[in-house]
Amino acid sequence: MPKMFKKKEEEKVFKVRRGKFVSRLRGMKDILPDEYKYWNLVIKKASELSKAYGFRRVDTPVLESWELFERSSGRSSDVVTKEMFSFIDKNNDKIALRPEATPGIVRAYIEHGMFNLPQPVKLFWLGPVFRHDKPQAGRFRQFSQFNLENIGEPSPVADAELIAVTYYFFRELQIDVTIQINSIGCPLCRKDYLVKLENFYKERGRRVKLCHDCKKRLIKNPLRLLDCKEKLCVEMASEAPQIVDGLCDDCRNHFIKVLEYLDELDMPYNLHSTLVRGLDYYNRTVFEIWPTPAESQATKSADAAAPKKDELPRQAALGGGGRYDGLVEYMGGRPTPACGFAIGLERVILKIKEKNIPLQDEEKGDIFLAQLGDQARRKIMKLFEVLRKAGFNTRQAFTKDSLKSQLEIANKMGVKYTLILGQKEIMDGTILIRDMESGIQEIIDYKKIVAEIEKRLGNPAK
Repeated sequence: MPKMFKKKEEEKVFKVRRGKFVSRLRGMKDILPDEYKYWNLVIKKASELSKAYGFRRVDTPVLESWELFERSSGRSSDVVTKEMFSFIDKNNDKIALRPEATPGIVRAYIEHGMFNLPQPVKLFWLGPVFRHDKPQAGRFRQFSQFNLENIGEPSPVADAELIAVTYYFFRELQIDVTIQINSIGCPLCRKDYLVKLENFYKERGRRVKLCHDCKKRLIKNPLRLLDCKEKLCVEMASEAPQIVDGLCDDCRNHFIKVLEYLDELDMPYNLHSTLVRGLDYYNRTVFEIWPTPAESQATKSADAAAPKKDELPRQAALGGGGRYDGLVEYMGGRPTPACGFAIGLERVILKIKEKNIPLQDEEKGDIFLAQLGDQARRKIMKLFEVLRKAGFNTRQAFTKDSLKSQLEIANKMGVKYTLILGQKEIMDGTILIRDMESGIQEIIDYKKIVAEIEKRLGNPAK
């Protein structure tokens, strides 16, 4: 083969064709480095509060049996009928990406025999969940939740404690919220209420005004009528009989005690007669956390003063929860009272951004290490690890050669001191320490670096 043609063939071999770009799926998101200052803040706050109130961390699989959610959340719930990602796997098993955390946590409680532990078992959970919902501001098809579950405690103080933790979580993040709260009773007292509710929707042609989904709910699960977000359905629900008027003595007393705890803790709440939550396993106390509009002050009030559901967009609730005393038994465990809540972290972060709450710059350090030359770079890499292990907030740019560019990075990071090591310093057994504010440089003994930094910054271990 002539040399000219051989060369062209070789060029063809080494030429790389640009591939087709594949973008992320609709409703999914990337969390970029600049975003993590928000994530680290909310995760740290969730972890600190959970530990302070005695909740221990637990995790569950992303994939679970489809039946787990169908049984727990309810066959007619929107989560199961519309939003759940489910499929048949290679073993012909029907499985699902978890649309919520509580059923998996309850399954773990039963499967691992946690009923043998001292009760209640208080669990903290944090992770992604998946729902095939319409993407919009604050709502994604993969999103993250912070859950607390109290399993094994029937007392109303457990309900109040959970609500208090949610309130403190937002207050300490400088987000003003109001608690929307209601009681949906137990299966016994709810039975009579459902008859009244059905009769209400059958009066004066209300049924024909219902949306398509609510016409089905009227037959399968009338309580879900109160949870619809369509405008006409919301208006009708506001005129429906109030479930709290039909509570049995036990449910009424439980709810009154929950409210008394909230009063004692000065929690801002509204009694919300149409709040039922969207899942079938709830009973007695149910609540949601709504952001308080900046122009209004959160005050305790009756329903007349509570904001109507159609006055806030569907994604306005930042979190919610309630009591689910029958779920553990229904899923195969012993009769066990329980309650819990979930908070959507993306919505929390959106609120933090809206309020322009100042956050600590995580890139900021106290010390920056700069070097000139390969030998200095090797020594400075070793020094970095010494200072890091000593507990100093240390930064570096090992890949940079120019001292000027390294000092620019140090300035950007807002460090107090920069340690500079070059060939001369290596030969002399010294290092330069530069005060970044004044620009003054001093020569110190290389072996006394840690002592010198401690003298200027204090001992990080104390």
